Parts: sequence; structure tokens; C-alpha cells
Amino acid sequence: MSKTVKSMLMRDYTARSAGVNDAMLISIRGMKAIDTTKLRTKLRKSNIKVTVIRNSLARKQFSGGPLANLEKLLTGPSALVISQTSVVEAARAIVESLKDFPTLELKGAVLDGTLFEGKKGVEELSKFPTREEAVGQNLTLIVSPGRKLMAQIKGPGSSVAGLVKAIETKLEAGEAISKN
Repeated sequence: MSKTVKSMLMRDYTARSAGVNDAMLISIRGMKAIDTTKLRTKLRKSNIKVTVIRNSLARKQFSGGPLANLEKLLTGPSALVISQTSVVEAARAIVESLKDFPTLELKGAVLDGTLFEGKKGVEELSKFPTREEAVGQNLTLIVSPGRKLMAQIKGPGSSVAGLVKAIETKLEAGEAISKN
């Protein structure tokens, strides 16, 4: 491969991985072209891109960056999977795609600098909450005690309000109110 082509590929890798801190590696070896196209189309609907990469050039690109942990997984045919939203969502989509494309090989993924290696690691990653889900869970935990406190404060007040309303209804109806 000429130096010009290599530099073009490096620029392409740089452009595709700009601002990307989390990604996943898969191998599409053994998949038919039609299946590969179906997989890419399915993933594209979820804003997930699959790019076949050259290992030696990818090592140079990843070295010293947030995807450096993926370097040791760059053996054999490799494809880089990048999600516009979250690598967790990409892992979920890829794990779900294993049912339709059993020859798909999961090499690993990186999330916040942590390497999830092999099929087991990617399946574990797919069970993690996405950033939005984690924020929602934390917000629920933070608001929950306040919500319980408000229920405790509001409870006796609503009982008194109910009694006052019952007395008002009886007085409007002309009924006598007993002291019992």
C-alpha cells in the first residue's frame, strides 16, 4: 500500500474517531456481503456506524488516545463500531444482532477507558445502563426521600381536610353534627 493511500486512510480514521472515547471492535469474517449490508443498515438506523479498519494503521491512530486499550484486540479482520449516542447502545444492538448473524465475532469494547474483552465482555457491557438511564436512576434516588417526606407531611393534612369537607357537606345539607 502506498504512502499516499495510508495517509488518506489515517485521515479517514482520524475524522471518524474524532471526539470518540468509547467504541467496540467486531469481526465480520465469514459473513456474506448481503448479511454485512443488512447488519450495517440495521445499525445505521440506531446511529451506529461500522467501519472495516486496517489493524496496523488503527494501532497508530489509537495509540495514546482514549481507544488505546483496543490495540491488543487488533488481530485478524477488524471492524470498528462507533455509536453517536453510547457504546452501551451499540453493544446492545450488536448482541441482539448475534441472533440473526451468528458468524459475527465480538472482539471487545472500551467504555471510559475500561476494556471489555471478548463476547463475554461485550455482553456484560450491553447490560450496563446508558448515560441517560444512569442519570434517571440517580435522580430517582435523590428525589425519593423528599417525595416520601412530602407524603408523610401531606398525609395528616389531607385527613384533616377530609374531615372539614365532611363537616361542611353535612352543615350545607342541614344535618346535625354529633360530637362522637
